[in-house]
Amino acid sequence: MALPASAQTAIKIAHPNVPDHPMGQAFSYFEELVESRSNGEFEVDVYHSSQFGNFDSVVQGLQTGMLQMGSASTPNLAPFSNDFLIFDMPFLFPSYEAADMITDGPIGRTAAQALSETGIIGLGYIDIGFRHIFNNKRSVETISDLEGLKIRSTPSSAHIATLELLGINPTPISWNEVYTALQQGTVDGIDIDLNLAWFNNFHEVNKNLTLVRSLYSPHLVMISQNFYDSLDPNDQIMISEAFAEMKLYQRKLIRENEEMIIGEMEKAGVNIVELSEEERAEWAAATQGVYDQFEDEVGSDLIERARATMTE
Repeated sequence: MALPASAQTAIKIAHPNVPDHPMGQAFSYFEELVESRSNGEFEVDVYHSSQFGNFDSVVQGLQTGMLQMGSASTPNLAPFSNDFLIFDMPFLFPSYEAADMITDGPIGRTAAQALSETGIIGLGYIDIGFRHIFNNKRSVETISDLEGLKIRSTPSSAHIATLELLGINPTPISWNEVYTALQQGTVDGIDIDLNLAWFNNFHEVNKNLTLVRSLYSPHLVMISQNFYDSLDPNDQIMISEAFAEMKLYQRKLIRENEEMIIGEMEKAGVNIVELSEEERAEWAAATQGVYDQFEDEVGSDLIERARATMTE
């Protein structure tokens, strides 16, 4: 029998994605696991679609106790540690399996530990995915086809530099304004992963897609240190194990969805181009200046350790 509501321990979780996105589905799965395994001792309340506010609001919520858990993209976490900048390096990650070696290994764990000084524990990473170029102006089959395209970017300096070196005019636009900007032609397109594009209906306003895999984007799932420390050790283990299951579930959804999304986009009339290995190598070579520009911030040793880890 579930405990009375007054005796339940609340776990409020905030994330930026819509409920149907694999991130939303995964947090719902986490909710089911925790409530079931605690026999109703915990009540999980998920704030999706940035309902709790932006990244700063989530961090403050975790620090003040208004939130117990939250999720944030690694570019937002770079102020806590330059180690997070490894995920902003273009064409570094050859596959999801290689990315897992970084996020689940010493490099990812070290980056997450930087949050401990702020009263936040980094539980681990879930996927957003690899970035691709969507646009509504022309089919992009070679690097020269990118010249002059006005593409929405994140505020990340490394992301902006990557697009510039490809000949693109990067234009940072806040997330909640992206669909309208694409629809009205404020920008020609967006550099984004397949799942975010699909679940936010960007295929309705972008009719060209080039599969690039330029940047890999993860999210770090965080938990309040004060909240975690207040728990019984058995409950700490239960929550950690539930997250570990949720992480694998979410990654599986992200990765398996991609083939479906490509097929559905083709049905919706999107022109899809997949770069050849030779063409992708040319794009990668064109962005090597990003490594020179950000070498001091990221650290050449960290870049080399990441490369070595992924080739082990």
